[in-house]
Amino acid sequence: MGRQWEPSTRAAVQSGCVVSACRAGRPEAGSWSCSGVIVSRSPGLVLCHGGIFTPFLRAGSGSLTEAGVAFLPGDSCRDDLRLHVQWGPPASSASGHAEPERPGVCTPRCAGPEPPTRAAGRPRPRPPPRPAELLLLLSCPAFRAHFARLFGAEAAEQWHFANSAPHDELSEEEEEDQLRALGWFALLRVPPGGETPPELERAPAAAVAVAPLGTVPKGAPLLACGSPFGAFCPDIFLNTLSRGVLSNVAGPLLLTDARCLPGTEGGGVFAARPAGALVALVAAPLCWKAREWVGLTLLCAAAPLLRAARAAAHRLRCPEASALAALLPPEAGSPRGSPLPDLGPPWAAAAVLVECGTVWGSGVAVAPRLVLTCRHVAPREASKVLVHSATPKSVAVWGHVVFATQEVCPYDIAVVSLEEDLDGVPTPVPAEHFHEGDPVSVVGFGVFGQACGPSVTSGILSAVVQVEDAPVMLQTTCAVHGGSSGGPLFSNRSGDLLGIVASNTRDNNTGAAYPHLNFSVPITVLQPALQRYSQTGDLSGLRELDRAADPVRVVWRLQRPLPDVPRSKL
Repeated sequence: MGRQWEPSTRAAVQSGCVVSACRAGRPEAGSWSCSGVIVSRSPGLVLCHGGIFTPFLRAGSGSLTEAGVAFLPGDSCRDDLRLHVQWGPPASSASGHAEPERPGVCTPRCAGPEPPTRAAGRPRPRPPPRPAELLLLLSCPAFRAHFARLFGAEAAEQWHFANSAPHDELSEEEEEDQLRALGWFALLRVPPGGETPPELERAPAAAVAVAPLGTVPKGAPLLACGSPFGAFCPDIFLNTLSRGVLSNVAGPLLLTDARCLPGTEGGGVFAARPAGALVALVAAPLCWKAREWVGLTLLCAAAPLLRAARAAAHRLRCPEASALAALLPPEAGSPRGSPLPDLGPPWAAAAVLVECGTVWGSGVAVAPRLVLTCRHVAPREASKVLVHSATPKSVAVWGHVVFATQEVCPYDIAVVSLEEDLDGVPTPVPAEHFHEGDPVSVVGFGVFGQACGPSVTSGILSAVVQVEDAPVMLQTTCAVHGGSSGGPLFSNRSGDLLGIVASNTRDNNTGAAYPHLNFSVPITVLQPALQRYSQTGDLSGLRELDRAADPVRVVWRLQRPLPDVPRSKL
């Protein structure tokens, strides 16, 4: 598994950098910083997030949202803008593997002198920040269109995005500035001069290869590289790595469950296949939707963004910008035509959307005409239910609830019988055993619901809770959100169905929900009764779920085990 990531890790660390902006001669005004990607070594070209430039725009942040504006030239910012780019070139270890530069620790800020040069054979000190100039600000129009559809209108008030502003609390005007700049990026040039490390002198002009849009399927592993908190103490935070998967896709707007923090905006996200290819840049870590912590990261696909950069550079009057644009990295391979949405692993296609009146959630097809979901999604027996599948094409089939556990039952389960077969939807293999620590994935319609199809989030099976040596609850670290209820939990190793997602964790004091601690009903609890119903129509096995033993009820109430002998309080 480690070797799979070597090319991506090397590409991420070699191209990662941090960009800082400040006002000339006014240190008291503060500084702004974000992450970036070195897209060309010679000459030096850097792509970073555009949010740090909003305080410097001559016409204010409103110029970013004017109709028809896809880019702004560098002189759109005031003359007192000063930019610096800092990177940490990797060194080759004895094994030949790339290693991130970590020369030392500075407290509280890395503003002191550089550490002394290390002994022969050890990594070189981190080079000092280099001055840079802004060539242009740009956005991907398709990204902005999808963003407006998913995050706009009435839903906009529910969303909050992390940012790297210099103050902990933002005014309404500053929040509006950050939101307007969310889909904007910047192309910078690092002029030659100063001390250039030998690694950069020998490096090819192109620093990265770019994955064409559509070549990385949903559920594919990704590696995000950024600098949490921007330019704050790069000795520690520069080029911090995080793994995840491609969770969802809406044109060039992508989601990943790789965990990114404020300051990583503009950082690169790389694929394991094509090996080391740049897939996207971080647009924003998602923070909250209503009172629910999202724990996902919003990305802008790199290929259409770089195409927009080339088009914008050719329209500038500066000949140098057009010449530099020709040096932007090419796409690695041929893009697909216009395929149907790729759901990634075959087992992910078993996830369906379940609508019961005004309530909707997720489910999983366990037979051609049988769907499992949660009771709180489809709570009443005999209720009409509409089930949507996303593959092989988007279809809707009517059904009705044949069984739903009682509210007092610890297992939150409902069974839906369909009027027609779900043609082309695979039936997953139910698991027989569970292994803590195994990699797992959840597929469900959380976060965006029906707007983008099912999302895939990854994690591990963090706990298997047993009663009398039988699993009664599964706990995972996958990100689970409202709308994911009833969705399937799969093993990444075998593709077997492990369980049905029932809930995540909510803080009763604040009302906040936490997606990375969640619970599923093991499929072993349900499989014998489902098999009997499928063969005979007998619901008695499912009815037994309502008579679960008290220790099982205690587990699902998240309480301590009952004492052997109750003690009187009298």
